[in-house]
Amino acid sequence: MFNWTAYKEGFAALFEQGGMTLWAILFASILLWILIFERYWAHWRVLPQVRADLFSEWHRRKSMGAVQTFRRIEALVDDFRAEASRNLPALNALTTILPLLGLLGTVSGMIKVFDVITVFGTGNTRGMASGISEALVTTMAGLFTALAGLYFVSDLESRADEVARRFAAELVEDH
Repeated sequence: MFNWTAYKEGFAALFEQGGMTLWAILFASILLWILIFERYWAHWRVLPQVRADLFSEWHRRKSMGAVQTFRRIEALVDDFRAEASRNLPALNALTTILPLLGLLGTVSGMIKVFDVITVFGTGNTRGMASGISEALVTTMAGLFTALAGLYFVSDLESRADEVARRFAAELVEDH
């Protein structure tokens, strides 16, 4: 049976080791994963409807010249690409910020180590270990969450490009 008390105590100890920076990493990670899930939901549920709406708008067009047709296709594809790529800049920003937050925790932890050395010398290993622990935990958390998010962000970007390319091909083919 799973021991929730031990899990909760371990989680509390981890955040005590990581300090305030680990809380910022947790917040950024939660935001990252909410946006990732939102984008996959949009690709599975929202984009097919957006595509259908834009395609029906394309069918309602009046007879146009070649230049106007090309511009109309570009406009529809741009609208579709914008919807498919929504929140990707925020996801890219979060995957960039997370390792930097880890680095901030590293610097904060090392400052604590140097403060202990300044006050107690090298004799207080427990005090130095606390700062080193903060440095390592935050570095690991920032890098781990950024790397995991980077894979999904890359996948979402390629999906957005692919669905926009296919939509453009369908519009040209339907012309």
